Amino acid sequence: MKILHNIAQLATCRAEGGQGDIHAISDAAMVWDDGVIEWVGPEKQLPAEYRPAERLDAGGRLVVPGLVDCHTHLAFAGWRADEFEQRIRGRGYLEIARDGGGIRSTVRQTRAAAEADLLQRAAGFLQQMLALGVTTVECKSGYGLDLDAELKLLRVYRRLAKEQPVRLAPTFLGAHIIPPEFRDNRVAYVDLLVERMIPAVAQEELAVCCDVFVEDSAFSIAEARRILRAGQGSGMAAKLHADQLTSCGGAELAAELGALSADHLEHISQSGIEAMAAKGVVAVSLPLASLYLGQTAMPARRLIEGGVAVAVATDFNPGSAPSFHLPLALTLACTCSA
Repeated sequence: MKILHNIAQLATCRAEGGQGDIHAISDAAMVWDDGVIEWVGPEKQLPAEYRPAERLDAGGRLVVPGLVDCHTHLAFAGWRADEFEQRIRGRGYLEIARDGGGIRSTVRQTRAAAEADLLQRAAGFLQQMLALGVTTVECKSGYGLDLDAELKLLRVYRRLAKEQPVRLAPTFLGAHIIPPEFRDNRVAYVDLLVERMIPAVAQEELAVCCDVFVEDSAFSIAEARRILRAGQGSGMAAKLHADQLTSCGGAELAAELGALSADHLEHISQSGIEAMAAKGVVAVSLPLASLYLGQTAMPARRLIEGGVAVAVATDFNPGSAPSFHLPLALTLACTCSA
């Protein structure tokens, strides 16, 4: 048993209250044993039974619960630094993607990468994230876009969950974009997702969520609805990349399906805000992606005032958000959101 004492403020972040309430305890102490918190409260009220425990000095600092990064693309091969240069020279995200860059570029590299190499690289990222205070990470597939490569990525996450201390929540994102080999037959790829890939992921219990990138350059509302319903039927909760580049009804679909979250939302409509509020869908702000793509950030204040809970994540990926620095993302969310 151990005691962390001399805590200036201890944030407890209880369920009651508003999004800005951290329920801070001043001059606090915390007791834990074998990974389980036994007691928190003002240090002067520390129960006698805990006083003989080993003491660790917090040095008068703020202590918060472990941070949660609820949107990352953790396992991938390569980087896309050249695209950053192209964007600052004036080329748009969609223009780069149409020329074979963007997600397609990472898919080519990730398909060619060995599982062991992906595992080692992602483990290194997690060690650095943990040093920033991140203790839970949602991690998406989506850079394989065929059955074997998607399973490879999700198996990497399963191994990481067993071998390192950060808690992982794996998400199947086979519906990231239409892969090049299905460019002229997108119906066949949606069929593949629904009839083979989702059942295979479910059979191995490799993912807790199913995600779709809903956008003019990715999947339509009708396609996303079919894919996400198949995921829900296989026991995976729904998540959406929604309304990032255009206002295309992604937020409304998230509400219709009772999704856990709709993420990005830089171009969310007022009807989307109202629908998400009514169904309790969480909005996830990804300000690092907005920064790197030169976009106006998600209108977080409108969402909060409309009754939508807002979370912040990094969208860590090799192209549009090449950073896992969640504290920076939190700062940007506070300073750049409308």
